[in-house]
Amino acid sequence: MTTDASQAPGERLGLPASGALSIARIWRRIGALFIDYTAATVIAIAFLGYDPYALPAEAGLTLFAPLMVFVIIQVLFIPTIGGSPGHRICGMRVIALSGGWVGLWRPVVRSLLLVLVIPAVIWDADLRGLHDKIAGTALVRSR
Repeated sequence: MTTDASQAPGERLGLPASGALSIARIWRRIGALFIDYTAATVIAIAFLGYDPYALPAEAGLTLFAPLMVFVIIQVLFIPTIGGSPGHRICGMRVIALSGGWVGLWRPVVRSLLLVLVIPAVIWDADLRGLHDKIAGTALVRSR
């Protein structure tokens, strides 16, 4: 493999430039994030007493309920179905670059860094966020 800057995202990692198993692009990622966070918010409202209209001083720990549910969704579904519901709906999955099963620790690390936001918006030339680089994963197209 060369380190040519003209290569498509993911080619340096041995992934195809387009189609299945190519690096997922930004609009798919944003769509999946929207789906997952909306689902997490609905679950937090229904089961955890989260009130999106409460002032932060009144909300207490329920202020973080959607984030907690979001992390649980990620950690539960990435190792079991290959991605969160949003990922799967948008035609993506999370893979371990080392090959094989993603395992349990990668989704935990990836999700905790994802909710910090900053690691998710720092990308490399392969469009992998810092959260994916640290976890050794890549978000790829499944179709």
